[in-house]
Amino acid sequence: MSPHTVRSVSQFFVKPPHDLSQDKKQPIYLTPFELSLLNLKYIQKGLIYAKPKPNQDFSMIAFLDDLRGSLSATLTHFYPLAARLSTRKQQNPPSYVIYINPENSPGVKFVHANVDLTVSDILTPADVPSVVYSFFDLNDTFNHDALNHNAHTVPLLAIQVTELTDGIFIGCSFNHVIADGTSFWHFMNAWSEIFKSKEKNNYLISRPPILKRWVLEGYNPITSLPFTHHEQFIERVFHFTSPAVSKLKAKANEECNTQKISSLQAVSALLWRCLTRARHQPCNSETVCVIVADNRRRVKPPMSDDHFGSPIGLVMCSTTVGDLMAHGLGWAALKTHEAVSNYDCASVKEWVESWYRNPTVYKTNGVFHPNLVHIGGSPTFDAYGCEFGLGKAVAGRSGFMNKGNGIVVMHPGREGGRSMDAEICLLPEYMMDLERDEEFISARK
Repeated sequence: MSPHTVRSVSQFFVKPPHDLSQDKKQPIYLTPFELSLLNLKYIQKGLIYAKPKPNQDFSMIAFLDDLRGSLSATLTHFYPLAARLSTRKQQNPPSYVIYINPENSPGVKFVHANVDLTVSDILTPADVPSVVYSFFDLNDTFNHDALNHNAHTVPLLAIQVTELTDGIFIGCSFNHVIADGTSFWHFMNAWSEIFKSKEKNNYLISRPPILKRWVLEGYNPITSLPFTHHEQFIERVFHFTSPAVSKLKAKANEECNTQKISSLQAVSALLWRCLTRARHQPCNSETVCVIVADNRRRVKPPMSDDHFGSPIGLVMCSTTVGDLMAHGLGWAALKTHEAVSNYDCASVKEWVESWYRNPTVYKTNGVFHPNLVHIGGSPTFDAYGCEFGLGKAVAGRSGFMNKGNGIVVMHPGREGGRSMDAEICLLPEYMMDLERDEEFISARK
């Protein structure tokens, strides 16, 4: 066995500390937002921490016990994460209903593993080392086109704590049907909050999740689906400092004579331009930038930020490669701004009503279009607020699921402010050209 092989030490299933009350055992029906994601694989996010020194009275065994105990307490609030999906079929008309079934609650999978690597071994290389993918559980389950739908038998959430020589990586594989990035980091911060309280039987958190699903007025909350039978890229993380982002935002707004363009829109426009240039597409071909949008505040009345689920949508802007290259950063940033601004409550309602007329599930080959720049994640997530008694995480990394050529995931920068990290997946020859791109280089100075 290679010294760099990640070795599983132990596995547990963690449940809420007490049996669920009868009202919490009721089915939680999925919305169109969530049902449309059934074909996507799990999202994998994780944080790497420096391990406390031996003279700091740190015990890995005690740390793992505290993690499992606080996780159990956190599931008092986030109990759907310990459940599984269930399907209820009917023949007349032929249809089936997929829902979260709290009564079927085997628990959250919790894995302890170790590897003979240092934090520097993970963070120093330019490319994200492939061993990082082994810091997440469920990879073997999903290697052969298995999808979120597998959560009928596979945990909705699996946590792997990987012990490095001088660090600890907490990696989570979670089903996109049950949570988006906002909900995931809400859960992680609540878990960290309970962990830090160090009080047994303390189940109080500052932001309890709202589990009631959003339903468009006039529609049945129980949604039936029509019955049916059931090139290698590399990945790098690029850091944008707070001053660099501020400079980029100011440049985009100045070129458009406006103050409307946000930091994320300016960076998204830069990435759209630079990735498109690196791919050497014909000038008359279409290039598309898709931005994942949170629908919580777009609907009326708005959902709470504490709404637990996956109410996301896709904002699309497109143009020809020639036009994108002929105009400057501000022009591209204004297109992203207008697309995001025009994606309002009416747009969400129109999409939901259209989905009810023709229920569809996103296909991964449609998401990873060769001319697409797909931007997900958010630099506003409070990832570094999750400390678990280890202090601030050194960095964040993600697993291999739902990756593809042109996929970009945005993360907050460790130093805060407007800083952000862009996790970019590209074919090797495109990545080489991206790193030599003058606009890309100067924007990060």
